[in-house]
Amino acid sequence: MPKPLVVVDLLFQFNKINNNMIEYIPGLAGVPATKSAISSIDGEKGILAYRGYSIQDLVEHSSFEETALLLMNGELPSSKELSNFKNILQKRNEVKRKIRHLLWSLPPTGHSMDVLQTAMAAMATFYPDAGASEPDSAYTQNALIKIISNMSTLVAMWTRISRGYDPIPPSNKMSYAENFMYMCFGEESDPEIINLLDASLILHAEHTINASTFSTMVTASTLANPFSSIASGVGTLAGPLHGNANENVLLMLDEIGSAKNARSWIENRLKNKQVIWGMGHREYKTKDPRATILEKMIKTYIKKNGLNLSNRFETALEVESVCNELLSEKGVYPNVDFYSGILYSEIFNFTKEHFTPIFAMARSAGWVAHWHEQVSHNRIFRPTQIYTGADFRDYPSN
Repeated sequence: MPKPLVVVDLLFQFNKINNNMIEYIPGLAGVPATKSAISSIDGEKGILAYRGYSIQDLVEHSSFEETALLLMNGELPSSKELSNFKNILQKRNEVKRKIRHLLWSLPPTGHSMDVLQTAMAAMATFYPDAGASEPDSAYTQNALIKIISNMSTLVAMWTRISRGYDPIPPSNKMSYAENFMYMCFGEESDPEIINLLDASLILHAEHTINASTFSTMVTASTLANPFSSIASGVGTLAGPLHGNANENVLLMLDEIGSAKNARSWIENRLKNKQVIWGMGHREYKTKDPRATILEKMIKTYIKKNGLNLSNRFETALEVESVCNELLSEKGVYPNVDFYSGILYSEIFNFTKEHFTPIFAMARSAGWVAHWHEQVSHNRIFRPTQIYTGADFRDYPSN
């Protein structure tokens, strides 16, 4: 049997030494993957800011359209710039007829995130010249706005097609949030509902280098079409450990049943080292500021309108109380998913399969901003690994 080449053997030994010098960090936790000016988190204080503006201020004073433009351009727009942006969003909100036919061809039982990813990827075929080589060209900029605009149309379209109804054409006069509700339900919504949805979209628009944003950036780093890059983000957001968690929160609350069952359910869950959905976030050592705002919004709306929601909300409050008692020392508090599903189901009247697409609809603003930032100072992502396989060896002779 021939001996391994000396060079190959030396190379293996070199790689082995190199691997021993590299620290493996599961999930790349805390490892800087890029430099970005888009958003920031202070996990100790529970602060999230877009381009330096706190989300509390943006929810109180801004709109989703203004926030999207802030994320894309880096500064708050003038009234004229904002008006022009809204006008372009409204003009770009129609979906190509063949994309609509594509949605009709899919099984109605298909998960809405799979449908959204399919539709977004297909849109790349209609805009092949939206390239990373010229990210500031008028054509590419319009394509980026098209992504944000069409996201709402696609999500609303599937809420109806999946139930066997024809899509409702978008309006070219309504705000982003108002138009979405109109396309879903075929009627104008209460202004309070529109304001709640608009605030929710702002809260979900951006969140530094999370899994779906990183996925978008990795795809963008290959200089892929922006529609293909955003489709990567949609696919990543679909996972139960990311955007899909809000669906699992509702399933959890329904399983608990009522506030009186919360403590025993949680204690049993912790005993068996199982996940408590909507609890904990890698970035925050205190309560997620988005969860704080969502909880306050729900309470304010209930009190103002004298509503009696299902027992999900009361159960959620008790779950949070028990978890604060048992888990706060470990820095585990509610994240954005803990209350968003309740808002979507109890106040907006959406069913759970559409929660995550609404999340994606909002996050498209952040994804687009990161796509542009990535390709503007691009270097393709190519991380290394720590090899744990067999040594170099000979192929066995007969």
